[in-house]
Amino acid sequence: MSSAFVRRAAFASAAVALFGCHHGARVAPESASGSALGDTARIRADIVYLASDALEGRGTGTPGNDSAAAYLAREYARLGLQKIERAASCPEMRAGVRECVVGRASYLQLFSARSAAAAHAGLPGELPTQNVIAMQPGTDAALRRQYVVIGAHYDHLGRSTFDALDPEAKNAIRHGADDNASGTAAVLELARRFHAVPARRSIIFVNFSGEELGDLGSEYFVDNPPVPLDSIAAMLNFDMVGRLRNDKLIVYGVTTATEMRGIVDSANAVQPPLAITALGDGFGPSDHASFYGKNIPVLQFFTDMHEDYHKATDVASKINVPGEARVIDYAERVARSIANRPARLTYVRSSEPPPRMSMGSGNGTWFGSVPDMSTADEPGVKLAGVTAGSPADKAGVQAGDIIVEFGGKPVKDIYEYTDAIGAHKPGDVVTVVVLRAGTRLALTATLGKRGS
Repeated sequence: MSSAFVRRAAFASAAVALFGCHHGARVAPESASGSALGDTARIRADIVYLASDALEGRGTGTPGNDSAAAYLAREYARLGLQKIERAASCPEMRAGVRECVVGRASYLQLFSARSAAAAHAGLPGELPTQNVIAMQPGTDAALRRQYVVIGAHYDHLGRSTFDALDPEAKNAIRHGADDNASGTAAVLELARRFHAVPARRSIIFVNFSGEELGDLGSEYFVDNPPVPLDSIAAMLNFDMVGRLRNDKLIVYGVTTATEMRGIVDSANAVQPPLAITALGDGFGPSDHASFYGKNIPVLQFFTDMHEDYHKATDVASKINVPGEARVIDYAERVARSIANRPARLTYVRSSEPPPRMSMGSGNGTWFGSVPDMSTADEPGVKLAGVTAGSPADKAGVQAGDIIVEFGGKPVKDIYEYTDAIGAHKPGDVVTVVVLRAGTRLALTATLGKRGS
Protein backbone atom coordinates (compact mmCIF):
# COMPACT_ATOMS: atom_id res chain seq x y z
CA MET A 1 0.00 0.00 0.00
CA SER A 2 1.29 3.38 -0.96
CA SER A 3 3.27 5.91 1.02
CA ALA A 4 0.08 7.96 1.16
CA PHE A 5 -1.16 5.47 3.72
CA VAL A 6 1.88 6.12 5.90
CA ARG A 7 1.02 9.79 5.85
CA ARG A 8 -2.62 9.07 6.63
CA ALA A 9 -2.24 6.42 9.34
CA ALA A 10 0.30 7.11 12.13
CA PHE A 11 1.14 4.03 13.38
CA ALA A 12 -1.44 -18.71 9.98
CA SER A 13 -2.60 -29.31 7.13
CA ALA A 14 0.92 -29.60 6.13
CA ALA A 15 0.41 -28.02 2.73
CA VAL A 16 0.01 -24.60 4.35
CA ALA A 17 1.62 -25.14 7.74
CA LEU A 18 4.21 -22.51 6.91
CA PHE A 19 1.50 -19.88 6.76
CA GLY A 20 -0.79 -20.81 9.62
CA CYS A 21 -4.00 -22.43 8.37
CA HIS A 22 -7.12 -20.78 9.79
CA HIS A 23 -9.86 -21.31 7.20
CA GLY A 24 -10.65 -23.81 4.48
CA ALA A 25 -10.89 -22.38 0.98
CA ARG A 26 -14.13 -22.73 -0.95
CA VAL A 27 -14.75 -22.61 -4.67
CA ALA A 28 -17.02 -19.80 -5.81
CA PRO A 29 -20.05 -20.43 -8.01
CA GLU A 30 -18.99 -20.36 -11.70
CA SER A 31 -15.40 -20.62 -10.51
CA ALA A 32 -12.84 -22.43 -12.60
CA SER A 33 -10.56 -23.08 -9.66
CA GLY A 34 -9.57 -26.57 -8.78
CA SER A 35 -9.43 -28.08 -5.32
CA ALA A 36 -8.93 -25.84 -2.29
CA LEU A 37 -5.47 -27.36 -1.93
CA GLY A 38 -4.67 -26.45 -5.53
CA ASP A 39 -5.78 -22.86 -5.00
CA THR A 40 -3.69 -22.35 -1.89
CA ALA A 41 -0.66 -24.06 -3.43
CA ARG A 42 -0.71 -21.68 -6.40
CA ILE A 43 -1.27 -18.60 -4.26
CA ARG A 44 1.45 -19.66 -1.86
CA ALA A 45 3.96 -20.26 -4.66
CA ASP A 46 3.34 -16.82 -6.15
CA ILE A 47 3.72 -15.04 -2.82
CA VAL A 48 6.83 -16.99 -1.80
CA TYR A 49 8.57 -16.06 -5.04
CA LEU A 50 7.49 -12.43 -5.15
CA ALA A 51 8.48 -11.89 -1.50
CA SER A 52 11.73 -13.84 -1.79
CA ASP A 53 15.19 -12.49 -1.02
CA ALA A 54 16.04 -12.92 -4.70
CA LEU A 55 13.70 -10.05 -5.67
CA GLU A 56 14.98 -7.82 -2.87
CA GLY A 57 11.61 -6.24 -2.13
CA ARG A 58 10.69 -5.29 -5.73
CA GLY A 59 11.54 -1.61 -5.40
CA THR A 60 10.43 0.43 -8.40
CA GLY A 61 13.20 0.65 -11.00
CA THR A 62 15.29 -2.17 -9.49
CA PRO A 63 16.30 -5.52 -11.04
CA GLY A 64 14.03 -7.26 -8.55
CA ASN A 65 11.08 -5.23 -9.78
CA ASP A 66 11.98 -6.16 -13.37
CA SER A 67 12.23 -9.84 -12.40
CA ALA A 68 8.79 -9.69 -10.81
CA ALA A 69 7.37 -8.14 -13.99
CA ALA A 70 8.97 -10.88 -16.09
CA TYR A 71 7.45 -13.53 -13.79
CA LEU A 72 4.00 -12.03 -14.22
CA ALA A 73 4.38 -11.73 -17.99
CA ARG A 74 5.50 -15.37 -18.24
CA GLU A 75 2.43 -16.53 -16.32
CA TYR A 76 0.09 -14.52 -18.56
CA ALA A 77 1.88 -15.96 -21.62
CA ARG A 78 1.54 -19.50 -20.23
CA LEU A 79 -2.19 -18.94 -19.86
CA GLY A 80 -2.40 -17.58 -23.38
CA LEU A 81 -3.84 -14.21 -22.38
CA GLN A 82 -3.73 -11.45 -24.97
CA LYS A 83 -1.06 -8.79 -25.16
CA ILE A 84 -2.73 -5.43 -25.59
CA GLU A 85 -0.12 -2.71 -25.06
CA ARG A 86 1.37 -1.35 -28.25
CA ALA A 87 4.10 1.11 -27.33
CA ALA A 88 4.13 4.42 -29.19
CA SER A 89 7.59 5.25 -27.87
CA CYS A 90 10.24 3.69 -25.70
CA PRO A 91 11.39 5.23 -22.42
CA GLU A 92 14.98 4.98 -21.30
CA MET A 93 15.83 1.47 -20.08
CA ARG A 94 18.79 -0.23 -18.48
CA ALA A 95 20.79 -2.10 -21.10
CA GLY A 96 19.95 -5.77 -21.42
CA VAL A 97 16.93 -5.68 -19.10
CA ARG A 98 14.02 -5.02 -21.45
CA GLU A 99 13.28 -4.68 -25.12
CA CYS A 100 10.88 -2.08 -26.44
CA VAL A 101 9.78 -2.17 -30.07
CA VAL A 102 7.35 0.50 -31.22
CA GLY A 103 4.13 -1.04 -32.48
CA ARG A 104 4.87 -4.50 -31.11
CA ALA A 105 2.30 -5.99 -28.74
CA SER A 106 3.66 -6.68 -25.29
CA TYR A 107 2.56 -7.55 -21.79
CA LEU A 108 4.73 -4.69 -20.54
CA GLN A 109 3.60 -1.06 -20.46
CA LEU A 110 6.89 0.75 -20.04
CA PHE A 111 7.07 4.13 -18.32
CA SER A 112 9.34 6.28 -16.20
CA ALA A 113 8.27 6.67 -12.59
CA ARG A 114 8.88 10.25 -11.53
CA SER A 115 8.67 10.97 -7.82
CA ALA A 116 9.67 14.30 -6.33
CA ALA A 117 9.29 12.83 -2.84
CA ALA A 118 11.70 10.00 -3.65
CA ALA A 119 14.19 12.42 -5.14
CA HIS A 120 13.97 14.59 -2.04
CA ALA A 121 14.79 11.49 0.03
CA GLY A 122 17.91 10.85 -2.02
CA LEU A 123 16.52 8.26 -4.44
CA PRO A 124 16.59 8.70 -8.24
CA GLY A 125 13.80 11.04 -9.22
CA GLU A 126 13.10 9.10 -12.44
CA LEU A 127 12.98 5.31 -12.51
CA PRO A 128 12.44 3.16 -15.63
CA THR A 129 9.80 0.56 -14.82
CA GLN A 130 6.68 -1.11 -16.19
CA ASN A 131 3.09 -2.10 -15.64
CA VAL A 132 2.19 -5.66 -16.68
CA ILE A 133 -1.06 -5.93 -18.65
CA ALA A 134 -2.95 -8.91 -20.12
CA MET A 135 -6.50 -9.45 -21.37
CA GLN A 136 -9.00 -12.30 -21.36
CA PRO A 137 -11.55 -11.57 -24.13
CA GLY A 138 -15.21 -11.71 -23.22
CA THR A 139 -17.66 -14.22 -24.67
CA ASP A 140 -20.52 -11.86 -25.54
CA ALA A 141 -20.22 -10.20 -28.94
CA ALA A 142 -22.19 -7.21 -27.72
CA LEU A 143 -20.24 -6.76 -24.47
CA ARG A 144 -16.69 -7.90 -25.17
CA ARG A 145 -15.57 -4.37 -26.03
CA GLN A 146 -16.40 -3.35 -22.48
CA TYR A 147 -13.82 -4.16 -19.84
CA VAL A 148 -13.48 -4.89 -16.15
CA VAL A 149 -10.00 -4.09 -14.85
CA ILE A 150 -8.65 -6.34 -12.09
CA GLY A 151 -5.45 -4.94 -10.65
CA ALA A 152 -2.87 -4.75 -7.89
CA HIS A 153 0.52 -3.15 -7.48
CA TYR A 154 3.51 -5.49 -7.39
CA ASP A 155 6.19 -3.01 -6.33
CA HIS A 156 7.29 -2.51 -2.74
CA LEU A 157 10.07 -0.63 -0.91
CA GLY A 158 13.04 -2.81 -1.81
CA ARG A 159 16.02 -2.11 0.43
CA SER A 160 15.21 1.57 0.77
CA THR A 161 14.33 3.22 4.05
CA PHE A 162 12.13 5.69 2.13
CA ASP A 163 8.72 5.42 3.86
CA ALA A 164 9.89 2.34 5.78
CA LEU A 165 8.62 2.10 9.34
CA ASP A 166 11.80 0.33 10.48
CA PRO A 167 14.59 2.67 9.33
CA GLU A 168 16.78 1.18 12.02
CA ALA A 169 16.93 -1.97 9.83
CA LYS A 170 18.84 0.18 7.32
CA ASN A 171 19.17 -1.59 3.95
CA ALA A 172 17.38 -4.79 4.98
CA ILE A 173 14.97 -6.22 2.41
CA ARG A 174 11.39 -5.03 2.90
CA HIS A 175 9.84 -8.17 1.40
CA GLY A 176 6.31 -6.83 1.00
CA ALA A 177 4.60 -10.21 1.30
CA ASP A 178 1.27 -8.70 2.25
CA ASP A 179 2.05 -5.35 0.61
CA ASN A 180 1.58 -6.33 -2.07
CA ALA A 181 2.68 -9.81 -3.14
CA SER A 182 -0.67 -10.91 -1.70
CA GLY A 183 -2.66 -8.64 -4.00
CA THR A 184 -0.49 -9.59 -6.98
CA ALA A 185 -1.10 -13.28 -6.28
CA ALA A 186 -4.85 -12.58 -6.12
CA VAL A 187 -4.77 -11.02 -9.58
CA LEU A 188 -2.81 -13.99 -10.96
CA GLU A 189 -5.28 -16.46 -9.46
CA LEU A 190 -8.24 -14.55 -10.88
CA ALA A 191 -6.53 -14.53 -14.29
CA ARG A 192 -6.31 -18.33 -14.15
CA ARG A 193 -9.97 -18.63 -13.21
CA PHE A 194 -11.31 -16.18 -15.79
CA HIS A 195 -9.16 -17.75 -18.50
CA ALA A 196 -10.70 -21.14 -17.71
CA VAL A 197 -14.26 -19.72 -17.53
CA PRO A 198 -14.43 -16.35 -19.32
CA ALA A 199 -17.03 -13.72 -18.53
CA ARG A 200 -19.31 -11.89 -20.96
CA ARG A 201 -17.23 -8.72 -20.76
CA SER A 202 -13.49 -8.78 -21.32
CA ILE A 203 -11.20 -8.72 -18.28
CA ILE A 204 -7.98 -6.71 -18.21
CA PHE A 205 -5.47 -7.85 -15.62
CA VAL A 206 -2.98 -5.16 -14.56
CA ASN A 207 -0.05 -5.29 -12.20
CA PHE A 208 1.07 -1.75 -11.40
CA SER A 209 4.55 -0.52 -10.56
CA GLY A 210 5.33 2.72 -8.75
CA GLU A 211 2.40 2.56 -6.34
CA GLU A 212 4.60 3.02 -3.30
CA LEU A 213 5.87 6.26 -4.84
CA GLY A 214 2.36 7.65 -5.26
CA ASP A 215 0.14 5.47 -7.49
CA LEU A 216 2.41 6.26 -10.43
CA GLY A 217 1.71 3.09 -12.44
CA SER A 218 -2.06 3.37 -12.26
CA GLU A 219 -1.88 7.07 -13.08
CA TYR A 220 0.17 6.23 -16.16
CA PHE A 221 -2.32 3.52 -17.14
CA VAL A 222 -5.37 5.79 -17.03
CA ASP A 223 -3.49 8.54 -18.86
CA ASN A 224 -2.26 6.06 -21.51
CA PRO A 225 -5.01 3.43 -21.58
CA PRO A 226 -4.60 0.46 -23.93
CA VAL A 227 -8.38 0.53 -24.51
CA PRO A 228 -10.73 3.53 -24.60
CA LEU A 229 -11.09 4.76 -21.06
CA ASP A 230 -14.87 5.10 -21.38
CA SER A 231 -15.07 1.38 -22.25
CA ILE A 232 -13.85 0.39 -18.76
CA ALA A 233 -16.95 -0.58 -16.79
CA ALA A 234 -15.27 -1.00 -13.39
CA MET A 235 -11.93 -1.45 -11.65
CA LEU A 236 -11.33 -3.93 -8.80
CA ASN A 237 -8.16 -3.41 -6.78
CA PHE A 238 -6.36 -5.74 -4.34
CA ASP A 239 -3.96 -4.23 -1.81
CA MET A 240 -2.91 -6.18 1.28
CA VAL A 241 -5.31 -9.14 1.22
CA GLY A 242 -3.05 -11.72 2.88
CA ARG A 243 -3.77 -11.23 6.58
CA LEU A 244 -7.44 -12.26 6.97
CA ARG A 245 -8.20 -12.27 10.70
CA ASN A 246 -11.54 -13.08 12.33
CA ASP A 247 -13.02 -13.35 8.81
CA LYS A 248 -12.83 -9.53 8.49
CA LEU A 249 -12.58 -8.06 4.99
CA ILE A 250 -12.81 -4.34 4.22
CA VAL A 251 -14.28 -3.37 0.85
CA TYR A 252 -13.94 0.25 -0.22
CA GLY A 253 -15.89 1.89 -3.03
CA VAL A 254 -19.42 0.61 -2.47
CA THR A 255 -20.91 4.03 -3.16
CA THR A 256 -19.03 4.54 -6.45
CA ALA A 257 -21.92 2.98 -8.43
CA THR A 258 -25.63 2.76 -7.68
CA GLU A 259 -25.63 -1.05 -7.95
CA MET A 260 -22.36 -1.72 -6.13
CA ARG A 261 -23.60 -2.24 -2.57
CA GLY A 262 -26.14 -4.84 -3.72
CA ILE A 263 -23.44 -6.71 -5.65
CA VAL A 264 -21.07 -6.65 -2.69
CA ASP A 265 -23.77 -7.93 -0.32
CA SER A 266 -25.08 -10.64 -2.69
CA ALA A 267 -21.59 -12.05 -3.27
CA ASN A 268 -21.31 -12.72 0.46
CA ALA A 269 -24.43 -14.92 0.60
CA VAL A 270 -22.37 -18.03 1.38
CA GLN A 271 -21.80 -20.13 4.49
CA PRO A 272 -19.90 -19.14 6.43
CA PRO A 273 -19.88 -15.54 5.18
CA LEU A 274 -17.02 -13.12 5.53
CA ALA A 275 -17.40 -10.26 7.98
CA ILE A 276 -17.56 -7.52 5.37
CA THR A 277 -17.08 -3.88 6.29
CA ALA A 278 -18.36 -1.98 3.24
CA LEU A 279 -17.11 1.61 2.94
CA GLY A 280 -17.92 4.18 0.31
CA ASP A 281 -14.57 5.80 -0.39
CA GLY A 282 -13.41 5.59 -4.00
CA PHE A 283 -10.43 7.88 -3.38
CA GLY A 284 -8.59 5.60 -0.94
CA PRO A 285 -4.77 5.33 -0.78
CA SER A 286 -4.14 2.82 -3.58
CA ASP A 287 -4.41 2.39 -7.34
CA HIS A 288 -8.22 2.31 -7.54
CA ALA A 289 -8.22 6.05 -6.85
CA SER A 290 -6.63 6.73 -10.24
CA PHE A 291 -9.62 5.06 -11.93
CA TYR A 292 -12.29 6.65 -9.77
CA GLY A 293 -10.83 10.04 -10.64
CA LYS A 294 -11.60 9.17 -14.29
CA ASN A 295 -15.29 8.47 -13.54
CA ILE A 296 -14.93 4.68 -13.31
CA PRO A 297 -16.67 2.71 -10.51
CA VAL A 298 -14.17 0.99 -8.25
CA LEU A 299 -13.79 -1.47 -5.40
CA GLN A 300 -10.78 -2.02 -3.16
CA PHE A 301 -10.26 -5.26 -1.17
CA PHE A 302 -8.17 -5.02 2.03
CA THR A 303 -7.70 -7.27 5.09
CA ASP A 304 -6.59 -4.34 7.29
CA MET A 305 -3.40 -2.98 8.80
CA HIS A 306 -0.86 -4.86 10.93
CA GLU A 307 2.39 -4.09 12.71
CA ASP A 308 4.57 -5.49 9.88
CA TYR A 309 3.40 -2.81 7.44
CA HIS A 310 6.35 -1.27 5.56
CA LYS A 311 8.83 -3.30 7.59
CA ALA A 312 11.29 -6.07 6.80
CA THR A 313 9.07 -8.38 8.88
CA ASP A 314 6.29 -8.40 6.24
CA VAL A 315 7.32 -11.89 5.12
CA ALA A 316 5.63 -14.82 3.38
CA SER A 317 5.50 -17.00 6.49
CA LYS A 318 2.96 -14.61 8.02
CA ILE A 319 0.47 -14.81 5.14
CA ASN A 320 -2.82 -16.60 5.81
CA VAL A 321 -3.05 -18.30 2.41
CA PRO A 322 -6.33 -20.15 3.03
CA GLY A 323 -7.78 -16.85 4.21
CA GLU A 324 -6.59 -15.14 1.05
CA ALA A 325 -8.22 -17.90 -1.00
CA ARG A 326 -11.52 -17.00 0.69
CA VAL A 327 -11.03 -13.37 -0.25
CA ILE A 328 -10.32 -14.37 -3.87
CA ASP A 329 -13.42 -16.60 -3.96
CA TYR A 330 -15.50 -13.67 -2.77
CA ALA A 331 -13.90 -11.20 -5.16
CA GLU A 332 -14.45 -13.60 -8.06
CA ARG A 333 -18.17 -13.62 -7.35
CA VAL A 334 -18.18 -9.83 -7.28
CA ALA A 335 -16.18 -9.57 -10.50
CA ARG A 336 -18.36 -12.07 -12.35
CA SER A 337 -21.49 -10.25 -11.28
CA ILE A 338 -20.14 -7.00 -12.72
CA ALA A 339 -18.67 -8.59 -15.86
CA ASN A 340 -21.81 -10.62 -16.69
CA ARG A 341 -24.57 -8.13 -15.94
CA PRO A 342 -26.48 -6.95 -19.04
CA ALA A 343 -26.17 -3.24 -18.24
CA ARG A 344 -23.16 -1.26 -17.12
CA LEU A 345 -22.86 0.05 -13.60
CA THR A 346 -24.17 3.53 -12.89
CA TYR A 347 -21.21 5.66 -11.82
CA VAL A 348 -21.77 7.88 -8.78
CA ARG A 349 -19.59 10.92 -8.40
CA SER A 350 -18.33 11.56 -4.90
CA SER A 351 -19.80 14.59 -3.17
CA GLU A 352 -16.49 15.01 -1.34
CA PRO A 353 -13.20 16.14 -2.89
CA PRO A 354 -10.28 13.68 -2.96
CA PRO A 355 -8.54 13.65 0.43
CA ARG A 356 -5.61 16.04 0.60
CA MET A 357 -2.12 14.66 0.66
CA SER A 358 -1.00 15.38 4.19
CA MET A 359 2.70 15.11 4.94
CA GLY A 360 1.63 13.51 8.22
CA SER A 361 4.52 11.77 9.88
CA GLY A 362 6.98 12.63 7.11
CA ASN A 363 9.22 14.37 9.66
CA GLY A 364 9.70 11.07 11.49
CA THR A 365 7.30 11.80 14.35
CA TRP A 366 6.15 8.51 15.87
CA PHE A 367 3.15 7.75 18.06
CA GLY A 368 2.80 3.97 17.60
CA SER A 369 -0.92 3.43 16.97
CA VAL A 370 -2.49 1.01 14.47
CA PRO A 371 -5.82 2.41 13.19
CA ASP A 372 -8.72 0.04 12.61
CA MET A 373 -9.57 0.95 9.02
CA SER A 374 -12.88 -0.95 9.11
CA THR A 375 -14.38 1.81 11.23
CA ALA A 376 -13.44 4.69 8.96
CA ASP A 377 -17.03 5.97 8.84
CA GLU A 378 -17.22 6.47 12.62
CA PRO A 379 -16.28 9.84 14.20
CA GLY A 380 -12.75 9.76 15.52
CA VAL A 381 -10.14 7.07 14.85
CA LYS A 382 -10.60 3.68 16.49
CA LEU A 383 -7.39 1.76 17.16
CA ALA A 384 -6.86 -1.89 16.27
CA GLY A 385 -3.67 -1.99 18.29
CA VAL A 386 -0.78 -0.15 19.91
CA THR A 387 2.90 -0.95 19.36
CA ALA A 388 4.57 -2.21 22.52
CA GLY A 389 6.91 0.36 24.03
CA SER A 390 5.68 3.12 21.75
CA PRO A 391 4.72 6.61 22.92
CA ALA A 392 1.06 5.58 22.63
CA ASP A 393 1.67 2.50 24.79
CA LYS A 394 3.58 4.47 27.43
CA ALA A 395 0.76 7.04 27.53
CA GLY A 396 -1.77 4.31 28.33
CA VAL A 397 -3.52 4.24 24.94
CA GLN A 398 -5.16 0.85 24.30
CA ALA A 399 -6.56 -1.15 21.42
CA GLY A 400 -10.23 -0.26 21.05
CA ASP A 401 -9.73 3.35 22.10
CA ILE A 402 -11.24 5.97 19.81
CA ILE A 403 -8.99 9.00 19.41
CA VAL A 404 -11.10 12.15 19.18
CA GLU A 405 -8.48 14.81 19.90
CA PHE A 406 -4.72 14.98 19.44
CA GLY A 407 -2.53 17.84 20.59
CA GLY A 408 -5.47 20.17 20.98
CA LYS A 409 -6.86 19.43 17.50
CA PRO A 410 -10.16 17.60 17.00
CA VAL A 411 -9.91 14.26 15.19
CA LYS A 412 -12.90 13.25 13.07
CA ASP A 413 -11.15 10.88 10.63
CA ILE A 414 -7.83 9.34 9.66
CA TYR A 415 -6.80 12.38 7.64
CA GLU A 416 -7.25 14.82 10.51
CA TYR A 417 -5.46 12.34 12.76
CA THR A 418 -2.31 12.15 10.64
CA ASP A 419 -2.40 15.90 10.06
CA ALA A 420 -2.49 16.37 13.84
CA ILE A 421 0.48 14.05 14.34
CA GLY A 422 2.38 15.68 11.49
CA ALA A 423 1.97 19.09 13.11
CA HIS A 424 4.34 17.97 15.88
CA LYS A 425 7.96 16.94 16.08
CA PRO A 426 9.69 14.17 18.05
CA GLY A 427 9.93 15.07 21.73
CA ASP A 428 6.75 17.14 21.85
CA VAL A 429 4.45 16.45 24.78
CA VAL A 430 0.80 16.29 23.69
CA THR A 431 -2.58 15.56 25.21
CA VAL A 432 -4.45 12.72 23.51
CA VAL A 433 -8.17 12.48 24.19
CA VAL A 434 -9.73 9.05 23.70
CA LEU A 435 -13.14 7.48 24.17
CA ARG A 436 -12.90 4.20 26.08
CA ALA A 437 -16.11 2.29 26.77
CA GLY A 438 -17.98 5.56 26.43
CA THR A 439 -15.75 7.46 28.86
CA ARG A 440 -13.68 10.41 27.69
CA LEU A 441 -10.05 10.19 28.90
CA ALA A 442 -7.22 12.68 28.50
CA LEU A 443 -3.79 11.02 28.27
CA THR A 444 -0.34 12.61 28.04
CA ALA A 445 2.15 11.34 25.46
CA THR A 446 5.73 12.26 24.61
CA LEU A 447 6.12 11.76 20.87
CA GLY A 448 9.04 9.71 19.63
CA LYS A 449 11.10 9.50 16.45
CA ARG A 450 10.44 6.65 14.04
CA GLY A 451 13.21 4.06 14.32
CA SER A 452 14.45 5.26 17.70
